[in-house]
Amino acid sequence: MELNFSIEGGDFTQAGQASSRVKAVLKQLGVNTKCIKSIVIALYEAEVNVVAHAYKGWINIQIDKDKIRIVITDEGPGIPDIGKAMEEGFSTASKKVREMGFGAGMGLPNMKKNTDELNIETVVGESTTVTMVNYF
Repeated sequence: MELNFSIEGGDFTQAGQASSRVKAVLKQLGVNTKCIKSIVIALYEAEVNVVAHAYKGWINIQIDKDKIRIVITDEGPGIPDIGKAMEEGFSTASKKVREMGFGAGMGLPNMKKNTDELNIETVVGESTTVTMVNYF
């Protein structure tokens, strides 16, 4: 099964739509609830990161019998230092984003904690692609 979503940067009202849809699909497929929770947390963090930091983004999700593969690609500033961005509490979110309650610097660390495989590719000033795989 394949699902695709688009995300507009700055539109926090749309953040969470993909993770909600994926949660419903995985429940229908009978996936373990603990696994669903991890996937939804990681995907939600990725959605919020696109909304908070990028101009726009796309999510491609492949669901197989034994795993889910999520690829989030955005057009945005990229990540100058991935190692630093993986540190809990480190954030480059704007003051406006932080005032809305986002940008606490837990996005990438939470994605890593809640996925079996995480890969980040980025080109500073252009884009970031995050690939997450969870096994059921």
